[in-house]
Amino acid sequence: MMAAPAPLSPAAANALSAFLRGVERRALVVAELQAGDAVVGERAVAVAMRAFAGPAAQLLMVEWPARFWGLLCSTPLLLKPASPGQWEPALAHLGSLAAGERLALLLRIGAGLDEAPAAAVLGVDAGAYRQALAGACPLDAGGRPDAASWRALAEHVQTRIRDLSPPRLQQLEQLRESVITGALPAASPAAAPSQRVEEERRRKPAPRRKPAQAWTLRTWLLLCLPLLLLAVVALWWWRSHTTVAADPNAGNGLSDNGPVQVEALPDDSTPAGPGEDPHAASDAAMLADAELDIARDADLYAWYAAGGPIPVDESQPQPSRPEPAGAALETSDADE
Repeated sequence: MMAAPAPLSPAAANALSAFLRGVERRALVVAELQAGDAVVGERAVAVAMRAFAGPAAQLLMVEWPARFWGLLCSTPLLLKPASPGQWEPALAHLGSLAAGERLALLLRIGAGLDEAPAAAVLGVDAGAYRQALAGACPLDAGGRPDAASWRALAEHVQTRIRDLSPPRLQQLEQLRESVITGALPAASPAAAPSQRVEEERRRKPAPRRKPAQAWTLRTWLLLCLPLLLLAVVALWWWRSHTTVAADPNAGNGLSDNGPVQVEALPDDSTPAGPGEDPHAASDAAMLADAELDIARDADLYAWYAAGGPIPVDESQPQPSRPEPAGAALETSDADE
C-alpha cells in the first residue's frame, strides 16, 4: 500500500501557489484547445492541479514544470477526447490534426516548452517529437511548411492566453486556492492563507483616520503659531533698526527725505558804475540811521576790525606795574 504524500508546509504552500499562478493560464488554454471544449479543458486542469499538489513537497522545485505538464498531458480527457471538439476559424487547423500531433504543437506554441522538455513531457525521444511537430505544421498549397501560417497560429494562441476573461481568471483563482487548502494539514494555521487574511480584514474595524488627521493638523497649528509670532516680532525689530540706521534723525521729527530746493532771488540793487564802491550806498544808509547809533563809533569799529590794540582810557587810574630787578639796581648805583 502506497503511503500518503506528506502535507505541505506553509513555505511550500506559498511556493506551490506561486507556481500554479504562473502556469494556470497556459495550462487552461492548452487543455481546452487540445480537447476543443472549454469545459473539458477546465476539468483536465483541475485534475492535473490536484494530482500535482500531493507529491509536490517531495520534489525539487526545478522538477515541478515537467511534472505538472506531464500530469496534464497524460489526462485521459485530453489524450482521448469524448467529443470531436470545436475550434474557431482562426484555429481551425488544430481540428484537422490527430490528438498526438495537436498536443505536440500546443506544447510548443501554447506552453512554450522547448524540444527536449516537450519530448520528456510526452514520454518520447527527441526524434519522435520532431516528427510529430513536423506533422502538425501548417502546409502551403505546394505541400511545403508554411511559416506564415505557423506564426499566425502561434499569435492567436498567445492572444487567447493573454485575454482570458475576468470570470475565467476568478475561476482559476478559486481552483488554485482549493488545491492549496487540500494539500495543507487540517489543523495548520497556514490553511487557506488568502481566505484567512480576508476574514481577518473584515472582522477588524477600519481605523479612524479622520480624527487622527484632525489632531495632527491642530498639533501643527499649535506648534507653528509661536514660530509665526516670533517671526513677526523679528521682522518688526529689523525694520525699526534698519530705519534708524539709515536715517539718524528718524524718530525726532528732524528727518527730511525730500530733495533740497534752491531758488534764485531777484536782485533789486542798482549796479555800481565803473570805479565806484558797490557798498558805498549801503554804508551811507547804515551810518545815517539814527537808531543804529554806530556812526560815532565807526572809526573805533574799523580800527578794531583791522586788528589794532585796545586803546587805554587815560581818564581811569592805571594799575602800577612791577619794575624788573635789574632796573632797581641801576637806580641805586646812579644815586651813589
